Amino acid sequence: MKEKISYTSIDEYIAAFPPEIQEILQKLREVIKESAPDAKERISYAMPTFEQHGNLVHFAAFKNHIGFYPAPDGINQFQDEVAEYHASKGTLQFPLGKPIPYELISRIVKYRVARNLEKAKSGKKK
Repeated sequence: MKEKISYTSIDEYIAAFPPEIQEILQKLREVIKESAPDAKERISYAMPTFEQHGNLVHFAAFKNHIGFYPAPDGINQFQDEVAEYHASKGTLQFPLGKPIPYELISRIVKYRVARNLEKAKSGKKK
């Protein structure tokens, strides 16, 4: 049985992948940081996570895709634009070998920040 690796930082997580994947993960991290400058970074569910008044987004690298986890509302709000990607509840998969939609990711992250701030102002309802 393969042991589960536990990372202590996003840097450590990214460093565990081949250079071409590291490049994508680093760019994804930058896009998220620019879109949510006040968000805190951490590892949650063994994945890089950004939080601000709760989880904003997670991301992870897999054999054939980059997983992006903006919660169900982050996908529903952009349904038409994410239609070309494999999606399930709260998950988008961006295939490796195709351009990653960083601009769309940025807009999803900004939407998630606004939603979390709204929830925080209305009494921390999740």
